[in-house]
Amino acid sequence: MSLKLVVVGGGSTYTPELIDGFARLRDTLPIGELVLVDPAAERLELVGGLARRIFAKQGHPGTITTSTDLDASVQGADAVLLQLRVGGQAARDQDETWPLECGCVGQETTGAGGLAKALRTVPVVLDIAERVRRANPHAWIVDFTNPVGIVTRALVSAGHKAVGLCNVAIGFQRKFAGLLGVEPERIQLDHVGLNHLTWERGVRLDGKDVLPELIDGHGEAIAADLELPLSLVRQLGVVPSYYLRYFYEHDNVVAELKQQGSRASKVAAIEKELLTMYADPGLDEKPELLAQRGGAFYSEAAVQLVASLLGTQRGEPSEQVVNVRNDGTLPFLPDDAVIEVPALVDATGARPLPVPPVEPLYAGLIAHVTGYEQLALDAALRGGRDRVFQALLAHPLVGQLDLAEQLTDRLIAHNREHLAWA
Repeated sequence: MSLKLVVVGGGSTYTPELIDGFARLRDTLPIGELVLVDPAAERLELVGGLARRIFAKQGHPGTITTSTDLDASVQGADAVLLQLRVGGQAARDQDETWPLECGCVGQETTGAGGLAKALRTVPVVLDIAERVRRANPHAWIVDFTNPVGIVTRALVSAGHKAVGLCNVAIGFQRKFAGLLGVEPERIQLDHVGLNHLTWERGVRLDGKDVLPELIDGHGEAIAADLELPLSLVRQLGVVPSYYLRYFYEHDNVVAELKQQGSRASKVAAIEKELLTMYADPGLDEKPELLAQRGGAFYSEAAVQLVASLLGTQRGEPSEQVVNVRNDGTLPFLPDDAVIEVPALVDATGARPLPVPPVEPLYAGLIAHVTGYEQLALDAALRGGRDRVFQALLAHPLVGQLDLAEQLTDRLIAHNREHLAWA
């Protein structure tokens, strides 16, 4: 079997991380042709050149090509990976800045900034997906583009063969395996929630839940990574994702962000340095600086997911944490909501595994954010100031009339060039 994969947003400085994973795990995912697609031709060539050198150094037999032509590139593709950023780091910088003017968290996937990103992104992703479907209706679409939950819900609701992917779960798996001194494959997570709104309610080592021992023995290290109090982790008896900090310590985070400056400005500086490094014809491996870019272990998660969807590892379905249609898994949510839970994945798709009843402390917030996400998707699909306002009013980090009005005006003003209706 020799596969054709397409990466849309292939000019991202993060792409070499993905390439490195493809090269190391080529027995799991036998790629014959890899196409990197991006409208930024100059940047694409720098990334593509390094990608070819990584493949060559690691002895990968596949070919890597670059293109600015999406329609031609997706012809005959087995899978298409989406990792694009509409508006680039400049738009992200705005997402992380103007909400702070209203005393709200400035973040690219959470709160008002996350809504702005969804409004810019959903129409573009749906257009790409429709072009993929016309060219090759059998191709799987794997979405890594944030906000993953809303984007995946848009894709699945439009009937596309799509699964959403985030690196939070695999990051926890690797972190816990390291703390326990075991191979990551022996760890399975009882992971529940929405994208960037999840809790680890169990950590199973060879089938046995060791989460209480993890918290007792390594609670300080876990809490430090989350930047949350150890007392909270111990009281809850679960491990929240880092993104819960925006909810549990919102005002403290806002104060910090006002002092620190945007993450986007830091990433932009890292990207500038990375592109200079990528231009060096002697560089044939991902540089250490890339670890500061974010997205750790995405390549391993992507390889596992695509390999299962394409049936390269024949056998039983594999268990993976993905973003998938709810369909009754969490009975307090609508069927068409997209949740992030362990699922069985094979060539027929991803099917969420049964989830034990979710405690009210988590279920309430999950339901609240799901309501926001439904309104956010409606605003992204149909536009209009009123829909943007309603989505913000529904968000648990906004929820006040005057605040929603202010944020709506700022969102539209900063994103007018990306919103056809504005």
